[in-house]
Amino acid sequence: GADAVKIQTYTPDTITIDHNGPEFTIKSGLWAGQTLYELYERAHTPWEWHEALFNKASEVGIDIFSSPFDRSAVDFLESLNAPAYKIASLEIVDHGLIAAAAETKKPLIISTGLASVNEIQEAIEVAKKSGATEICILHCTSGYPTPFSETNLNNIPDLISKFNTIAGLSDHTTGIAASIAAITLGASMIEKHFTLDQKDGGVDSSFSINPDELKIICTTINETYEALGEVN
Repeated sequence: GADAVKIQTYTPDTITIDHNGPEFTIKSGLWAGQTLYELYERAHTPWEWHEALFNKASEVGIDIFSSPFDRSAVDFLESLNAPAYKIASLEIVDHGLIAAAAETKKPLIISTGLASVNEIQEAIEVAKKSGATEICILHCTSGYPTPFSETNLNNIPDLISKFNTIAGLSDHTTGIAASIAAITLGASMIEKHFTLDQKDGGVDSSFSINPDELKIICTTINETYEALGEVN
């Protein structure tokens, strides 16, 4: 029941350096003790997989796009005719990346975890000046997983009002409650981490939803839109 699949496009070498200094070592949370390079080596989607993934998405009839992390990734995704781009939360201050994605004139989704109001405004301005006409801002708490008490979902209508754009939620909580609540607050898009089975041990598996949960969340979101008298 999902509308689209989003992957990420980077390599460890395009996103960080292989260094074990304190600024490059994760100190807490799920990935404590790992260096950034080690984490990204485990987590990245190999570029040689991308074409097969895009072909499979076309075969089964679902959109697929990605979060690029540098201009080379944008160029690579353009060669695959990616239909949209997402700027990850930590890249919201990378105006060069935002401009590269916006210059494609394709829909642009920007996550806001850790960003200040001014940083969000600057990112939107760069995107518009660079050619983006369809922009969605995702409220996001950069916690993995995010406790429900830290979701701050009332930021969603504030984003819509403050930036005059559509907004959604990048949801790192476990379960579906935050996503459904976000819909009632005006969210037009929900992003959830997804796994075939939490027991498979992926780097984000502990806060990812499985196929049964995805079906429930998609059905419930559509029913919520219907109850609100809105068209999905």
